[in-house]
This record gives sequence, C-alpha cells and structure tokens, in this order.
Amino acid sequence: MPDTEKIKNDEPSTLMGGIKKWFNYQWIVKNIYFFLFLSILAVIYIYNGHYAENTIKDINRSAKALKELQYEYKTVKGELMMRGKQSELAKAVESLGLKELKTPPIKIKEQKK
Repeated sequence: MPDTEKIKNDEPSTLMGGIKKWFNYQWIVKNIYFFLFLSILAVIYIYNGHYAENTIKDINRSAKALKELQYEYKTVKGELMMRGKQSELAKAVESLGLKELKTPPIKIKEQKK
C-alpha cells in the first residue's frame, strides 16, 4: 500500500512539472508574436461580429422604411385613380358651379371656298 500512495502523490507534481517545462519564461518570450497575432485575430473577430449585427439592423431598418413607402405609394395611387374618375371629378367641381354636359359637343365644320 505505501507504493500506491507514493505514486498517487507523485502524479500531480509530475503533471505540474510537465506544464512548467512547456510554459516557462523563455517559451513565452519566444512565442510573444504568436500571442499578439492571436489577440489581434480575436479583436478582429469581435469587431466583425459587431459590424455584421449593425449591418443587419440597418438592412432591417431600410426594409421597414421601404415597406412603409410602398404602402404609402399604393394608397396615394389608389386615391389618384379614384379622383380621376369622371363621376368623382363632377362631384369635385360641382361646388365651383360647373356642371357635367348632358349633350355631346357640336362639331363646327369649315367650308372651303
């Protein structure tokens, strides 16, 4: 039993010794440019995510404004079509004293000499 206790006690120290072997001061200094590169990539990745979200918000905002303008266009176009009808025009100018003709206009023919 004492041998197994010794092995169990040695495992964490060998594990830490292995980590310390790989992560020492010289290794960190040697790979500082790689760490800077990774940090720059992380910053670019975060910026890209924010930029994409803002772009999507702008697209949605523009799409909503476009739909509102389309509704307004269709409404105005419908009102214009209604106001352009002969019966609607007759009602609109009736208040001015103008009346719709019941008889067709007379054609005047010029005689040649």
